[in-house]
Amino acid sequence: MNARPVTRRLLLGAPLALAACQAMPRTGGGHDVARIAHYLNTTRGLTARMVQTWPDGGTGEGRLSYDPGYLRLDYDTPHPMKLVAAGGHLVFRDSLRQSVTRMTLSRQPLGLLLATPVQLGGAITVTSVQHGSNVVQISLARTSNPSQGLLTLGFSDFAGQLSLVAIEILDERRNRTRLHLTDVQTGATFPDGYFSLSTGE
Repeated sequence: MNARPVTRRLLLGAPLALAACQAMPRTGGGHDVARIAHYLNTTRGLTARMVQTWPDGGTGEGRLSYDPGYLRLDYDTPHPMKLVAAGGHLVFRDSLRQSVTRMTLSRQPLGLLLATPVQLGGAITVTSVQHGSNVVQISLARTSNPSQGLLTLGFSDFAGQLSLVAIEILDERRNRTRLHLTDVQTGATFPDGYFSLSTGE
């Protein structure tokens, strides 16, 4: 992961929702943990506009697509790129550099989001649940090896309805990548092969 777009970590900030929770006290959050697990396992056809901030401060914009166990990021800026994660693996295609990077998610924090089903307990440790004004944030680590990194998810929480608005990944080298989501919608129908790990479109 030494090519620049990859060291930007293929990983994900949303300063707004996450910052809103930073000063809030840590809680047990058992009810919220169950709500979040249900959301991640049942939300289908999620799409959103994204702004990603890499560890070096660079930013990119594009579109995120999510189904339980599947994630796709299509970048418009700084230039066309595509990331697809599914089945415990990730493929990152950079059209400008004509490069393809493949990696396993078994040691990456992003893999915690794409387990099927997501079970927030046992193999995954919930390190904190925090609240702000109409937002809730959960941080997750791999129980067997928490030093591999931390995944933090931020949700808006209005009238008991959750919506994913932020993803932050702190990797094992302490590099932080953030993804901020807007125009979040659910119920999209993705075409066959949309989450294919092949290098084609």
